[in-house]
Amino acid sequence: MKIINADDKKFKSFFQKLRQRGGTFSPALLSAVARIVKDVAASGDTALFKYTSKFDKYKLTVKTIEVSDKEKKEALAEVSPQDLEILKLAAARIEKYHRHQVNHDWSLKDEEGVELGQRVVPLQRVGIYAPGGKAFYPSTLLMAAIPAKIAGVKEIIIATPAKEGKINPLIAAAADICGVKRILKIGGAQAIAALAYGTKTIPRVDKIVGPGNAYVAAAKKLVFGQTGIDMIAGPSEILIIADKTASASFAAADMLSQAEHDEMAAAVLFTTSESFAQKVTEEIDEQMKTLERKKIIKKSLNNYGAIIITKDLNQAVELANDFAPEHLELMVENPAEILKRVQNAGSVFLGSYTPEALGDYLAGGNHILPTSGTARFSSPLGVYDFVKRMSVSSFTPRALAKLGPQTARFAEMEGLSAHANSVLARGKGV
Repeated sequence: MKIINADDKKFKSFFQKLRQRGGTFSPALLSAVARIVKDVAASGDTALFKYTSKFDKYKLTVKTIEVSDKEKKEALAEVSPQDLEILKLAAARIEKYHRHQVNHDWSLKDEEGVELGQRVVPLQRVGIYAPGGKAFYPSTLLMAAIPAKIAGVKEIIIATPAKEGKINPLIAAAADICGVKRILKIGGAQAIAALAYGTKTIPRVDKIVGPGNAYVAAAKKLVFGQTGIDMIAGPSEILIIADKTASASFAAADMLSQAEHDEMAAAVLFTTSESFAQKVTEEIDEQMKTLERKKIIKKSLNNYGAIIITKDLNQAVELANDFAPEHLELMVENPAEILKRVQNAGSVFLGSYTPEALGDYLAGGNHILPTSGTARFSSPLGVYDFVKRMSVSSFTPRALAKLGPQTARFAEMEGLSAHANSVLARGKGV
């Protein structure tokens, strides 16, 4: 683990490297993904099946692209009762949390007699991408489908890679718990393109949500505008701020939990104590011995793991806001007080007994979060991502007579005489 002082001359360039990792796409990657997207948009199922065979190594047809009821039943039979109960517990907690995010219609009547308001309308059809590369994530499916259901989305379609053409049992179970009927055995950039443009077998969706690898992220970037997307998710990251009350063992465990995602994941610790920093590195070395994904963890920590010594907690918070992490843990004596100064973070975990892993599964908040510094302007996935808002206005003849002349003049100021006339024409009859 790298230990570096925030006041060191090399810190600025090192911190910049951390912030920029995974934040841009190489021209070669974008070009390759653009070809896939263009091909699927033009050729539909033919291109989709071609790329599935090429990249995922199984063949699809119009009849086999969607998981059948028989396949679902067989997959569900493989899930143990204990695991099913855990999925149901997670679903219940996620639903409880997200029900508080529901927005409602509103209206008002101003002093001019004009009625103004807003309608909140759910999206009609949404595509959820459930990753299936190095691991399957039923938790991600729950995090996306439950808010969509609460929002009132009528049709939810899941796209997930199927290993050897077989649906993962836990994905099938999560979909069943959420009441999602349609599961497509497609993944990668080709799946994103199919959902965005539609094919003979796949209807075009209004929005695509859910994280994926670099190819999926690049495809989402390219189809934005053709359809809505939730965010461009980059590699996962955790930033921990720890003071003298923190446990070195806990901090090490949480850094390792994030590093095991993939080689691009970042695990960063801010502390004011050099001795604590040393204890954490020792704990990391010791705990790593028992972990299954040691190779991935080592590469991740070697490339993007760091312990940064700050002069005080104020500097740590300032740097954390600059980093805008996906996950922020406050292992400090008074986390609620520090939270008041946090401006940029996807999800914040208070105190030493709130590990980030709880947020991944059972806490209730969403774990589909902004990464790569985008927490500066973006939020966790929520019910609000599955609705759109319409503004509503209603003028009476009296209200039009009062505000019409000024409206017409405003239009004339912008050189739009037809706009002005459309208002004045009505005023003549008042």
